[in-house]
Amino acid sequence: MKPEIKFALILACLAIAFLASGQQANPNADLPRIQADELAKAIQSSSGQKPVVFYVGPVILYNQGHIRGAELMGPAARPEGIEKLKERTASLSHDQQVVIYCGCCPYDHCPNIRPAYQELQKMGFSKVRVLYLPTSFGTDWADKGYPVDKG
Repeated sequence: MKPEIKFALILACLAIAFLASGQQANPNADLPRIQADELAKAIQSSSGQKPVVFYVGPVILYNQGHIRGAELMGPAARPEGIEKLKERTASLSHDQQVVIYCGCCPYDHCPNIRPAYQELQKMGFSKVRVLYLPTSFGTDWADKGYPVDKG
């Protein structure tokens, strides 16, 4: 067997094994992020323009605990969540700092972040960032003592 054919077969087998393992690339890897400590400082600051923070995940998790001042939009993976986000942001300036977050699951598996980000980009918002919660809201925000509201 020619070396180039053998190499192509090995690559094909590796690709099939990778796909069969259920591993997927992080669909949220390319989104502009803000770290938890940076957002906590921004929302607690008494100077400068504070970002508007939107929670784009499940209502039940928002009620259990959310970032102080965050507004509930509902799951952005669903049309009603996107519609609420569109309605709420219609009156905002497109250069307003906006932070979206979910935290329902690990960041690289979250189904709500990308749809919300894409909708805001489509609407013309230029300063949108995603709160990076690698594990979950509880682990990466609440357990670290950052400001939380309930209900």
